[in-house]
Amino acid sequence: MSKETATQDVVKGIKEIAKEVYGTITKKTLPSLNMPIRALQNVRYDPKEGFFALEGKMKERTLTASTVKTFAQTLLMMNESRKLVETDDIATKREMYYISKNWGDARFIDQPESDTVMDDIEAMMLVNREQLGFIPEEKGGDVAGELIVIDRDPETNKELKIDCTKFGSGAYSVPSSVEHLKFETKAKFILAIETAGAFQRLVKHKYWKKANCILISMGGVPTRACRRFIRRLADSMKIPVYVFTDGDPYGYLNIYRTLKVGSGNAAHINKYFCVPQAKFIGVTPQDIIDYKLPTHPLKDIDIKRVRDGMNNDPFVQYHKEWQKALDLMVKMKKRVEQQAFAAHSLNFVIDKYLPEKLKNEKTWLP
Repeated sequence: MSKETATQDVVKGIKEIAKEVYGTITKKTLPSLNMPIRALQNVRYDPKEGFFALEGKMKERTLTASTVKTFAQTLLMMNESRKLVETDDIATKREMYYISKNWGDARFIDQPESDTVMDDIEAMMLVNREQLGFIPEEKGGDVAGELIVIDRDPETNKELKIDCTKFGSGAYSVPSSVEHLKFETKAKFILAIETAGAFQRLVKHKYWKKANCILISMGGVPTRACRRFIRRLADSMKIPVYVFTDGDPYGYLNIYRTLKVGSGNAAHINKYFCVPQAKFIGVTPQDIIDYKLPTHPLKDIDIKRVRDGMNNDPFVQYHKEWQKALDLMVKMKKRVEQQAFAAHSLNFVIDKYLPEKLKNEKTWLP
């Protein structure tokens, strides 16, 4: 679908909803807006699809005395989106919050309130917020290694080739919108890394050259731009994706699971922003034993996160390998950081751990 067609579809969708609301009001009937419930209890996980997809549960926002403010905010934000799309402009989520200060009694009190309405509109229209003209504040992730990113000069519209091996001690930053990007690479795989510290060590010693790979720093839970970048890169270049995080419930069930299958909150767009082909190469609970790694005690909040995953997460419930790994971690009562390999030597992760893991698929998790 071309950008022009996508723009027309978004504007058309907004106008149709507005027309329906107006028509209902003129008939002296209370208007309503319908949107899917965005939560784990309203998703399914089919490994053939590879991502969390919505079930059919919906919520209805009807205009009443108690919902009048949220109802008005929803329509006003949709109108702001229409103006952004029609003028080919953008607004950050924070800017959208401040725009509302011109809405009188309908203004947002704080940004979480604004963000929730934005997510509702996105789900209601089954598009992503970037298509609505709204972009996040956070960075999209850092990239280093055997990759040429083909972008376009915004002034001349000419192609710009960006070589990710030429940033010295730095890295290429993923932009907020990646749909227009193209790629050239002969790399064998993509290695997505949780922490900036681990990423910097691999960049410093040019691990990407030694392993012929592309390094991507996720910086915690990867942003949607980062996830979409990895997905488009992996699909277009047909190369595998390996993920390297801390050995704790957050690394497993927030960072990795979000990258691979998405989240319940964004189930309406997971198919675009997840990487189903991703494989987890570490750090696993078994690695603590095999590599005699120094650890930290598992916190109560960690144990609660594991139990929530076991009881409520369709991804964990499907994969017995993850259940076994999480169970082992709880029995050990230990969690481990990526940097723990430094106890053996600073470059142990480069010289021994990653080469051994990449050769032994039996140690990976799905």
